[in-house]
Amino acid sequence: MDYTRQKIKVTVIGCGRWGSFLAWYANQLGHKVTMYGRAGDITYEQLLMAHKNEYVTLPKSIELTNDLVRAVKSAEAVIVSVPSQAFRNVMGELRGKCDMTGKYLVTCMKGIEISTGKRLSEVALEFGLEDWQIAVWAGPGHVQEFTVGNPNCMLIDGYERTTVERIIEYFKSPLIRFYYGTDVVGTEIGAAAKNVMGIVAGVLDGMGLTTLKGALMARGSREVARLIQKLGGNPMSAYGLCHIGDYETTLFSQHSHNRMWGENYAKGKKYDQLAEGVHTARAMALLADKYGVDMPITNAVNTMILDKIPPRTVMEKLFDRTLKDDLV
Repeated sequence: MDYTRQKIKVTVIGCGRWGSFLAWYANQLGHKVTMYGRAGDITYEQLLMAHKNEYVTLPKSIELTNDLVRAVKSAEAVIVSVPSQAFRNVMGELRGKCDMTGKYLVTCMKGIEISTGKRLSEVALEFGLEDWQIAVWAGPGHVQEFTVGNPNCMLIDGYERTTVERIIEYFKSPLIRFYYGTDVVGTEIGAAAKNVMGIVAGVLDGMGLTTLKGALMARGSREVARLIQKLGGNPMSAYGLCHIGDYETTLFSQHSHNRMWGENYAKGKKYDQLAEGVHTARAMALLADKYGVDMPITNAVNTMILDKIPPRTVMEKLFDRTLKDDLV
């Protein structure tokens, strides 16, 4: 693939499923790519040794390093794909060790910080980045589908339109068609919240109640819209690619970690893959309480996990609520 108008130097921080794919993808577009991972981290060490994992095989032209300064020094765009709750630590290291002047920072995680309730772009701004430097990469898609050539549409958002346009120009291709975001608040909240809905979808699958996913989608998007509006965003963002547009990949796909986490939880099994919705449910429940937003689905997930209430009890109580009251 070679569809970009300008080749740049890209650094990817994070060597997991999405980090390795994003490095592979940027390389396919002709960019000069460096990947950063911590020494001793199993995902980094695997890539360093074999230049591949279960998702992608990385070309030798992609440099891997555990030296953050080296990784970032000449980069024009820094893509971060780490667990959301680790993002603050990454930003602290970037500020302490690296010069981010003139560089774009692209967040590719979908979560909300539990300790502060802040969106990830807000965390980045805390560490001295300017509005124009930040872009948010969101929307549906699974690595397993992209790597076999199945296309999808995704979303780039940011505080400045010129940044959104520039990042899309760098990373667009027939494999990923990008839409232009116009609501950072809605995009980040919607993208994070869809993982919570994914957990509920998985629980329903595990209980043999897949037919209730229709009600979940109707009610889930509505309560997320309420939160977005209360936080100053456009409630209609909940019905775009960042949230409801991502339901197919999150609520139904076998590749969805959040759906799989919920299904295994309902069956009393352990699921070891990262499911961001577990942490996001807690963060969103705190935001809902702080701003007085009615979010029954989010609160149900949070209560189910923290208070160890049986999934069937939680789901029965949740879906006994009157749909009409929830949708007004």
